[in-house]
Amino acid sequence: MKIGFVVNEVVSEQAAFTTTRLSMTATNMGHEAWTLGVGDFIYAIDGSIHAQAHSVNGDHYDSLKTYLEELQGDGARKERIKLDDLDVLMLRNDPSEDIERPWAQTSGMLFGQLAVTRGVIVLNDPKNLANALNKTYFQHFPEQVRPRTCISRNKDEIKHFVAEHPGGAVIKPLQGSGGQSVFLIRDEDTANINQMIDAVIRDGYCIAQEYLPAAKDGDVRLFVLNGRPLMRDGKYAAFRRVNNSGDMRSNMHSGGESVAVEITDQMLGLVEMVRPKLVRDGMYLVGLDIVEDKLMEINVFTPGGLGSAASLTGVDFTEVIIRDLERKTKYKEYYGERIDNAQLATL
Repeated sequence: MKIGFVVNEVVSEQAAFTTTRLSMTATNMGHEAWTLGVGDFIYAIDGSIHAQAHSVNGDHYDSLKTYLEELQGDGARKERIKLDDLDVLMLRNDPSEDIERPWAQTSGMLFGQLAVTRGVIVLNDPKNLANALNKTYFQHFPEQVRPRTCISRNKDEIKHFVAEHPGGAVIKPLQGSGGQSVFLIRDEDTANINQMIDAVIRDGYCIAQEYLPAAKDGDVRLFVLNGRPLMRDGKYAAFRRVNNSGDMRSNMHSGGESVAVEITDQMLGLVEMVRPKLVRDGMYLVGLDIVEDKLMEINVFTPGGLGSAASLTGVDFTEVIIRDLERKTKYKEYYGERIDNAQLATL
């Protein structure tokens, strides 16, 4: 099986990233794995899709650090590959990390859509990923799974929403990640509310959500594969993200750390409620961020943290994913274009 992993830039990848883990596992399982950035695509004159890509020379690696050093180093295989020859193309770039390269935010999805027309399995489905480019995608899921929300660029609307939630409200950019420009506003913070709103709306719309008191204990990242919780050997690919620094953001980029978590029936019920849309949209690998009985986010772009889940459970979940990709390539071989990409993505 030939697999391509699309990232923001090959040089910016890190050994701990989930994409690196997936690529190394695919290599160790005997597959040909290539990594390419969103700026490396080529649409050829004959309509075929190519890319300048990196791969390693060995067939087995025990260290993520060693694997990535070779992938990024002078000794890597650096070739112009024909994406048409790939079995699977995984879109693992994060558009929100490319604020300074606006052209790069949609490149993976656009070339992914072209690759689909050439017979490549592209995951997550690139057509529906385009609809998930910002957090309005979340509002299409059942109301029962979401905190109360207001989306606006009008300061008065946002302040009115905050006033209606004396227990606190969180405001953040409609598009973004990593805990940037995220503020918790309580009654005692109203004197600074204008400055906080300005910091959010300077780059676009603001999303205001009710603050859930249980968030002080962090949130749970639960991976979903094919619309079902990702499991191996009876263990869920999940962990709790907490922040003991006093910062209410539990995101790893803002000082969070991972601890073990027990998955409850309540959490599994949330998965069941969002499963129909995830399946319909061809969202193959997804990260759900859960606080008590609500979803805070549905991460369909490059969900990370499989390393944390592995270290806390003692289970490597990446092999489950690669085995599942093997199964999908067989389906593609059997049915060809009779099953479209979005359907195949979650079969």
